[in-house]
Amino acid sequence: MKWIVVFLFFSITLKTEAQVYFSNGEMKYRQVFLDTDDFGDDYLENLEKSLEKLKNDSLRLKVLNDLGYFTHTRNLKKSLSIINKGLEEARKKGNVYWEGKLQVSQGAILLRLDELDWAEMVLKSAIEKIPENETWLLYTNLGYVFERRGNLGEAFEYASKTLKIGEKYGDEKAIAMAYSDMSNLFWKQGKPSIGLEYGLKSLALFEKRNLLDLDFDFTLHVVGNNLIKLNRLDEALGYFQKSIAIGEKYGFYNNLSDTYIALSDLYNQKGDYIAAEKSGLEALKYAELLENDFMIMRSLLSLGKSNNSIGHFSHAIEFLEKSIQVATNDFGDKYYLSLVYLELSKAYEGDKKFAKALEASRTYDKLKQSVFTAEADQRISLLQTEMNVSQKENTINLQEARLEKQKILQIFILTLAGFLVVILGISYVVLVRRKKYNLLLEKQNLEKEHLLKEIHHRVKNNLETISSLLALQTAKIDNKEFQGIMEETQNRVHSIGMIHQRLYQGGNLKTIEMKDFFLNLGEYIIDTFNASQRVSLICTMEPLELEIDQAIPIGLIVNELLSNSLKYAFPNGNKGSIKVSLSERESHLYLQVSDNGIGIGTNPEVHGSGFGTQLIQLLTRQLDGKMSLVTNSGTEVFFEFQIHKAA
Repeated sequence: MKWIVVFLFFSITLKTEAQVYFSNGEMKYRQVFLDTDDFGDDYLENLEKSLEKLKNDSLRLKVLNDLGYFTHTRNLKKSLSIINKGLEEARKKGNVYWEGKLQVSQGAILLRLDELDWAEMVLKSAIEKIPENETWLLYTNLGYVFERRGNLGEAFEYASKTLKIGEKYGDEKAIAMAYSDMSNLFWKQGKPSIGLEYGLKSLALFEKRNLLDLDFDFTLHVVGNNLIKLNRLDEALGYFQKSIAIGEKYGFYNNLSDTYIALSDLYNQKGDYIAAEKSGLEALKYAELLENDFMIMRSLLSLGKSNNSIGHFSHAIEFLEKSIQVATNDFGDKYYLSLVYLELSKAYEGDKKFAKALEASRTYDKLKQSVFTAEADQRISLLQTEMNVSQKENTINLQEARLEKQKILQIFILTLAGFLVVILGISYVVLVRRKKYNLLLEKQNLEKEHLLKEIHHRVKNNLETISSLLALQTAKIDNKEFQGIMEETQNRVHSIGMIHQRLYQGGNLKTIEMKDFFLNLGEYIIDTFNASQRVSLICTMEPLELEIDQAIPIGLIVNELLSNSLKYAFPNGNKGSIKVSLSERESHLYLQVSDNGIGIGTNPEVHGSGFGTQLIQLLTRQLDGKMSLVTNSGTEVFFEFQIHKAA
């Protein structure tokens, strides 16, 4: 009887202590945010105590992994210590599976400690140790590593891997995580409309699971960020408030700091600078509780922004310089570090410290270029001008002081009056001569413009001659493959010829209007393939003019993609449409070509010589761009090109 009482006491104690309990002759464990959402203040403490009573190796390693992973929401260094202990036990017992699972948790913690290279090494080491259906969390964290480095293309690839694993095994949590990460990446790329779409899809899946976990909380924050960029501030506020409620309920310090930083930006946009600073201080509080330097530096950045907004430049400088000190020289995330230097430049400028403002602006430009692309030198030039003006104002003040001391103002005015008479006479003569000279220049410009049009006309005619020769030669070729290559070459020549035709026919000899060019190019290529009755071209873009150095490579890229769609996307006489759009935002060109055909599949068959693909890659590098391919429904290709303009 005494043994039974002791046994019951032991069982009740374990059940009280963090979901570990005895049932049907064995120890069992209810996982938080899977079997339960009971994640109170004492959960982690009780879970740690229950480890002493766990003898089953696999169950003990599972509890150690969960304890370490969820501790990272409140204390990163302690969580890493717990995971390292679990790894040591797993390796001693030769348990490869739990070694891999613990390495995934270790990588997640390391990247939050800004140990990006170590995190990447650990995560990649775990890939072969765990089953494919459980690798989605590993790929999610690898995506975070590359996102923190500013390599958004690589990060998107890992999010796509997470999505494919989720779809293959019907894992809604993996799919929701992939959508959440894509939403965050689109937000960073400055595409909030697409980001919002993916964020809402992620939230719908999380809500279907009916568990308010860490990742659901983070996705609320991401949706709010996208809404801020869309200037839907009141809607964003609702998502942030819901995120904060979950974070405070469960003690998700990292998410709380993140969301309060975003709230600070929101209140800044609303003009409520007191609320903005208060939110920044809340962000800093949770970042310091977590002992996370990455979140601390971002919290200090938000406080610098809010102080800049209200004109407290000296306070802003103090917060921003401290942010840089926390980041240190080898800080991994250059995206946020660049934002610190941008705000620091504004603060120095507001504080009349133009030399320091110029230096901070240059550092911002360098960091921004290493992550995405360098912005135009306009801001630096402006700061240089302001600094020069400030120096000239000081010189003028000294000269005026000397003039007052010397008391020669009256003599100066009389002398100046005499000079003015002479200058007026000289000015009249100069104006008459300049008028004649301007008329001569105008005449010469008209002659040069006529000559340039003639050159473009002749180039276009020569290209047409080459195209015709290619057509004649093609007609005599029996080999279908070689004949196809010749036809593709003819289309490329014709594409370039169309650009020169636009130049001599248009009013501007330097630029091409791309929407009209795409429509004419598409009509020509569709006619070439005899597909005008079954394939239509949709050009969803505003009129946009490009210089010839950009227009020709982009025209050739679109030529290749249109040809590929017509050859492979609509087999057996299928009907469909091809969409082309080109837009310019913030010194970038965004090109999108998509079709609603059969798509290329997960293992696309290589057609032809592959020259078209090589040409697209070469032209993309020539334009200092990058390409992304999406094959969810049909085929969709995105390009992002930098625009290099003279300062």
